[in-house]
Amino acid sequence: CVPDHTDADQSMEAHTAVSVTRVFLYVCRIVDSEKGADKVLKQKVDLQALPTRAYLDQTVVPILLQGLSLLAKERPPNPIEYLAAFLLKNKAQFEERN
Repeated sequence: CVPDHTDADQSMEAHTAVSVTRVFLYVCRIVDSEKGADKVLKQKVDLQALPTRAYLDQTVVPILLQGLSLLAKERPPNPIEYLAAFLLKNKAQFEERN
């Protein structure tokens, strides 16, 4: 016997589908921006000459995404200090890319 879906169940399913779609689109934008950043990296463009989005994609977005991902998993009581420590600890591996 399969229970009937209530309006609340259907609403929750629709909300979940919208949320999943938004996450998917966000990830697609990140992947697209990383591909664009890779092209810019290969061209050795002066960072100061880049548009804001490209500058951020090249300089801080990769380390921030990694740090925020870890932050979301760990959920420390002091998230800002945790993120700051992560950035300082791992900055060398990302500076090599710039």
